[in-house]
This record gives sequence, C-alpha cells and structure tokens, in this order.
Amino acid sequence: MSKAIPEPVTKLIEALSRLPGVGPKTASRLTYHLLRSPDELSLGLAEALQNLKSLTKFCSSCFNITVDDPCPICSDSRRREDVICVVEEPLDLLAIENTGVLDGKYHVLHGAISPVNGIGPDDLRIRELVARVQANNILELIIATNPGLEGDATAMYIQRELDGTGVKITRLARGLPVGGDLEYVDAVTLSRALQGRSELN
Repeated sequence: MSKAIPEPVTKLIEALSRLPGVGPKTASRLTYHLLRSPDELSLGLAEALQNLKSLTKFCSSCFNITVDDPCPICSDSRRREDVICVVEEPLDLLAIENTGVLDGKYHVLHGAISPVNGIGPDDLRIRELVARVQANNILELIIATNPGLEGDATAMYIQRELDGTGVKITRLARGLPVGGDLEYVDAVTLSRALQGRSELN
C-alpha cells in the first residue's frame, strides 16, 4: 500500500481483507468508516471481537459454539435424546433451529470432507459423532450436510462408519424450492425431486 497511508490503517485494511467476502475496497471503506465514526463504535467492535474469542467455546457434546458447556440445546431436557441432526456448520444448525421443527439435538462437524481442500474425516468431528452414537441409545441420525459432492461424501462416510450399529440414518429431502418454476430448475435437482416424491395426503 501507499506510504501516504499510516501503518495502523494499512494493518486494519489487510486484516479485514482476509475475511470471507471482504475485498480490499470493502475493507478500505470499513476502515475509513471506523476512522470517521465516534470512538464508541470502534471500541465496541474491538471489545466484541475480543469477547468472541475469549468467552466462546465448543460444546463438549454437540460442538456448537457456546458460552456455557453444555450448550443450551444439549442441556434442554425437553429435547429428544435419541435423535441427532448432523450439520456441517453452526450456521446450518441455526437455520434448522429457526424452523422450529426439530425436537432432537445436534452434532456440528465444522466442515465437510474435501480432498481438494485437504480436509479429511480426521479434520472433522466425525470420530466424536461415532462415539456419541455408540455410547447413547440413538434411534435416528439425520444427516443434514449440504447437497453436493463434499456433503454427499461426508454423509456416505458417516453412514459407513455407523454401519451395523442399528441406528436409523436419514438424509434431508432434496427437491424443488417453494415458489420455483420447473423450467428453471436444474436437471439434478429435478431428478432428485422425482426420486424423493411423496404421496399426497
């Protein structure tokens, strides 16, 4: 960067640029916005970032991000102990939780198997999932990994690891989005919607 820009400004621009979805221009705009803003905004942001790292941890049961261990979902006695929904990321858990449909618990893998990116099964929380299933009386494991090569590979690996345990393993249904038009749907989605069709009630 130009020598006309002070080093603290340059360092913040570079730090923000490393965030996903934030390019150099956006990072520059954010940095200069913080410079012009009242001190409370910058200090509040700094404190929030510090607390993010110092006050949060992984739940020892489901590996969701939490302040308390176990997390509020795992410690909720109203939830079913015998149903576990497996997701890739904490944001996936949040999306499912916002539906209000699942009354079981979760297991967060923190990624998906991706040989291209150097992520194997040992880099995820699969070993802990298998141990959790074997140690508890789990009736159903819902695999809610993202549709696609990595999510499918992760789902198949988990299925193989739990083969012979007697646990019912299900996968989220795939198909057409509500409000979508058939003419705009890709062939893979449409074929999976046909394969996963259900009877009208």
